[in-house]
Amino acid sequence: MLERQQLNSYLADFFQVDSIQDYCPNGLQVEGRSAIQTIVTGVTASQALIEAAVSRNADAILVHHGYFWKNERSEIVGMKKRRLQLLLQHDINLFAYHLPLDIHPRVGNNIQLAEKLGILEARIVAAANPPGVMMMGDVSGNHSSVTFAQHIESVLGRTLTCQIDRNDPIRTIAWCTGGGQGFIDIAADVGIDAYLTGEVSEQTVHSAREQGLAFFAAGHHATERYGIKALGEHLAERFELTHHFIDIDNPA
Repeated sequence: MLERQQLNSYLADFFQVDSIQDYCPNGLQVEGRSAIQTIVTGVTASQALIEAAVSRNADAILVHHGYFWKNERSEIVGMKKRRLQLLLQHDINLFAYHLPLDIHPRVGNNIQLAEKLGILEARIVAAANPPGVMMMGDVSGNHSSVTFAQHIESVLGRTLTCQIDRNDPIRTIAWCTGGGQGFIDIAADVGIDAYLTGEVSEQTVHSAREQGLAFFAAGHHATERYGIKALGEHLAERFELTHHFIDIDNPA
């Protein structure tokens, strides 16, 4: 049996949370029972995820998108009240790790996505603190933008929300999971063939077209499922916990 404070301290060190500036608190956000044996992981601490955790008698929920964001309204009303009420009613701990989970070299969203897609020699190209990190690597196989788009859709089980093609083959790619479209010009500056992220903005399309980049927007949620799952698997193995990864469907 794992103690709540033991888990909180372990993850603070594992993610080096004190060294990372973020938009929200990283670590224990809502205190529940002290003893932890069953954990649930998911991308966002939505009502549906909390209900799934309740049904599995979870002691703790670990997410990438938690609560108490910068500039968020402080009143505990409406949706926020219902979510917190359910957590407190069932004495469930909520842990959240935003940028620390994006950038971690083992269980991070970016490195996990690279492993899923078979991207080789993943390394950091650019980092800002905040908003996150952009990585680059080599595309394995002989891919055009069309065939690599098909590969992404097959691996993620999702249809791309935006795809910009290029004529030349794709040999190098940069990526940032979630809302990383702002890194596209840096990717172009370092001579990358393609850029992959979760979201797309109006200006992203023009940047890709005018700078000769292939571009793929694969969904914020879809690109950030793998880090929190990997974290849960790591904790389950290290501390002999029961772990359930719950993927609450989200097309965004």
